[in-house]
Amino acid sequence: MAPQPFSVLTARSAFRSLLSRRKFLGASTAAVAGALASERAAAQANAQGSEPQQSASDPGPQNRALQQLFPSSVLPPPTDHALPPTFWSSFAMMHRRVQDGGWSRQVNVQDFPISKDIAGVNMRLTAGGIRELHWHEADEWAIMLYGKCRITAVDVDGGTFVDDVSAGDLWYFPTGVPHSLQGLGPDGCEFLLVFDDGKFSEDNTTLLSDWMIHTPPDVVAKNWSVTESALASFKTIPSEGRYIFQAAVPGGLDQDRSAAINSGQRSAETFDFRMLRMQPQKSNRGGEVRIVDSTNFPASKNIAMAHVTVKPGGMRELHWHPNANEWQYYIAGKGRMTVFFNRAAARTADFNPGDVGYIPQTLGHYIENTGDTDLVFLEMFKTSRYQDISLNQWLTHIPPELVTQHLGISAETLQAIPKANTALVPG
Repeated sequence: MAPQPFSVLTARSAFRSLLSRRKFLGASTAAVAGALASERAAAQANAQGSEPQQSASDPGPQNRALQQLFPSSVLPPPTDHALPPTFWSSFAMMHRRVQDGGWSRQVNVQDFPISKDIAGVNMRLTAGGIRELHWHEADEWAIMLYGKCRITAVDVDGGTFVDDVSAGDLWYFPTGVPHSLQGLGPDGCEFLLVFDDGKFSEDNTTLLSDWMIHTPPDVVAKNWSVTESALASFKTIPSEGRYIFQAAVPGGLDQDRSAAINSGQRSAETFDFRMLRMQPQKSNRGGEVRIVDSTNFPASKNIAMAHVTVKPGGMRELHWHPNANEWQYYIAGKGRMTVFFNRAAARTADFNPGDVGYIPQTLGHYIENTGDTDLVFLEMFKTSRYQDISLNQWLTHIPPELVTQHLGISAETLQAIPKANTALVPG
């Protein structure tokens, strides 16, 4: 049996579901979109005092598939205002670089201008497929979405690290630490990579093969203490290096570990983390949150995260993050988020599996589950420590008169507000 994913929907099946929805352009789609449009138009018209037909009609060309996916853009809530920057993107729109052994696609600042400090890469490796030996000028954080993968690294002291990771596991390789990734049986793997630089590109990584074939052969031969004839195989390497390529599925983990350690010593650093084995730091009827940063995963010195599951009807409560911008990745389910950009500017967007969201540091927001299955997503931050501040906790931990004077709510309403930072609000 193939390995099972760590969420209700695998990222792969979620992507397929997203694409199938986008291809559904029949009458039923138009009917659903039309009904939703009429309902929201009426609500908006009532709020604004205008007729629905006049304020929300759209007799021109329409992309029904996108309207169905993004109802909050077609008919935004009347609380939306002004024109804040776009904070939605999706891996589904990005070019896939397909090679024998797997594929990759990326979202960086070039395609998603608001995200200046974080970039993401989605990658798939077949069983035996190798993301070749390489390193980056940015820190690499990763989460396994599907299958099993063997990772290797050598630390700055020459210690070797070899381990197998599966769905829900994390890894972290600091800048300049050389590493490799290889898909295992029976069906390889898929994972998300997050880098602490919005300009990061997979086209700008240091590949072992690319480096070797662009160094004079006599220099490589001298460095390795061999003759130049020993480098004849270099002629079969593509001019830009191998990047991803197919190989045989490796042997057992213990076998690889022993072979590596026989040439050196085991690394004192642990580069991976079993995220799903830890208890959620926050859990209630609304869902659960697992937080991983440098306090419980010491290798992750510059990237913090929260893995959030929101039950149907629930939401990630109104909050903000004081210490870093937030980069999101949606794994399963359907969600809606409104970001308040200050100065009377607010915008609402809908999110589906494979989508990416971004909230600038300190800006208030929520994420609501708008589907009938669990909403699962990641909150990613370029920082060593995860921090958030809850609106509810703030309002209930200051003199009550301050709040009632600001908002005009009654003392009873204020008293009903949850007192703790629960992260999640049940439906």
